[in-house]
Amino acid sequence: QVQLVESGGGLVQAGGSLRLSCVASGSIFSINTMGWYRQAPGKQRELVAAISSGGTTRYADSVKGRFTISRDNAKNTVYLQMNSLKPEDTARYYCNADAREATMPVYLERWGQGTLVTVSS
Repeated sequence: QVQLVESGGGLVQAGGSLRLSCVASGSIFSINTMGWYRQAPGKQRELVAAISSGGTTRYADSVKGRFTISRDNAKNTVYLQMNSLKPEDTARYYCNADAREATMPVYLERWGQGTLVTVSS
């Protein structure tokens, strides 16, 4: 199976920065799009940023210019650099990957357990 493990969350003051990491492990054949989603209490999970295997990125309007997504395909890792954080960025951040296992002919969506980001005002 493919597993995603996030790290890098924590408590930061408004205006500060955090860098999230997500490593995919297991019997991976290849990974297409990787991304970050977030879910604040009482709200629906929303896309924050995504990056294709070729490096094409897309961002939620609310984070454009502040967050940067990147990936290291050799390490099956995706990063989210978050700058100029705001209290409204407070949420649990989930890693997402469209991955194919070595023994399966299809790509399946995988999710990590999430890492909590808290931005204080």
